[in-house]
Amino acid sequence: MKPLPAWLASIGIAHVGNLPLYERAMTHGSTGKPDYQRLEFLGDRVLGLAVADMLYTSYPDEPEGKLSHRLNALVSGATCADVARDLGAGPLIALGKQARSDGAAESDNVLGDVMESIIGALFLDQGIATARSFVESHWRERIASAGQAPRHPKSLLQEWAASTGKRPPVYETLSKTGPAHSRTFEVQVSVKGLEPVTATAPSKQEAETRAAKSFLEKYI
Repeated sequence: MKPLPAWLASIGIAHVGNLPLYERAMTHGSTGKPDYQRLEFLGDRVLGLAVADMLYTSYPDEPEGKLSHRLNALVSGATCADVARDLGAGPLIALGKQARSDGAAESDNVLGDVMESIIGALFLDQGIATARSFVESHWRERIASAGQAPRHPKSLLQEWAASTGKRPPVYETLSKTGPAHSRTFEVQVSVKGLEPVTATAPSKQEAETRAAKSFLEKYI
């Protein structure tokens, strides 16, 4: 495993001025030490601004609604977690013993939070221009590869139900398991007259999204 400064340099963060900021960005609350939550809060806003700016420039003819669909997908916890995995962040996250045993380093929730925290630390350490450049570097392909504005599975399912004269889909949380830092939600979606479909995910919202997607794949 690389030392943190070497890893930061490998992902495009050079000339680190305040290393403790980045150390905190990689520290989970289960350690009992100052953790990444405040940096995550800040990084989430910096990421949203940077991606919104990139979308505004990349898709000059799109209306606000389509840009919002793109933005929501690109700054989601799942996308942030994917970027963190691509960069190899997991092994460098400081975790308490139980969180480590629970596999928190591979959790979408934790990885997504850490990615936002790194952006927040970079913003404080080197300013908005450098933070935006970092986001552009690691989100550019995701923005360019989206040929059409993403349609959310829950919206598609709602529209399909309405177009076929069926009642709106109903989502039900069947279970919530695991420790607070690594929850697993099981959600069921049903449309009257059809067998329900279930899905699991680290958040209720993501579980509902996955259930809607599976329902569409099964019936449409």
